[in-house]
Amino acid sequence: MSRAALEDLIGDSRTNAVLSWLLVAAIALIGLGEFVTGGLLWTTFAAVLVALALLPPLTVRSWAAMIPWEVLLLAALPVVGLVLGSDRLTGNFVSYLSVAAIALVVAVELQTFTTVRMTASFAVIFVAITTMATAALWALFRWSTTGLLGVPFPSDHNAVMWEFVYSTLAGLGAGVVFELYFRRLGRLEQYQPADVSSTVGGDNG
Repeated sequence: MSRAALEDLIGDSRTNAVLSWLLVAAIALIGLGEFVTGGLLWTTFAAVLVALALLPPLTVRSWAAMIPWEVLLLAALPVVGLVLGSDRLTGNFVSYLSVAAIALVVAVELQTFTTVRMTASFAVIFVAITTMATAALWALFRWSTTGLLGVPFPSDHNAVMWEFVYSTLAGLGAGVVFELYFRRLGRLEQYQPADVSSTVGGDNG
């Protein structure tokens, strides 16, 4: 079954670019609001998302070279949850889905703008492993800074174990979704006429 190349996720579709830019603007505004109210954690999260989203258009100097808006929205779900006041969107499972989406964005940008090369299948594995590793590092960070920075850490070890379960499910689930996404893009590309303008990564092979 045909699959899209990893770098093909960064394209030049005007519709995708407009939607992605609207999301970037919303994320930036939310991050600014969190900064004003002292929400350092979510401010940092929003800043990282904005930086990752802006890297492609700044690198290739084209406003249309944006990551897929669907992937950006998935990455931004916890930030959106802050505005909507939804505990479900800021919970552990959705937060780790967001981490998985960010890992995919990192994989795509490494493939497109560096000498790193990975297949779509490896990117899916990379997403799952990165999501689980993030959960472990986050737990270690909170545990080591509880007294120093006052970062909350659950006293119930079962809660920490459940976080690892959520991160594993989110990582594996996101990996399956991204695998299907790659395959769908590949099928769509089969029906593209030869004279359609190529994506940013089209010249890479």
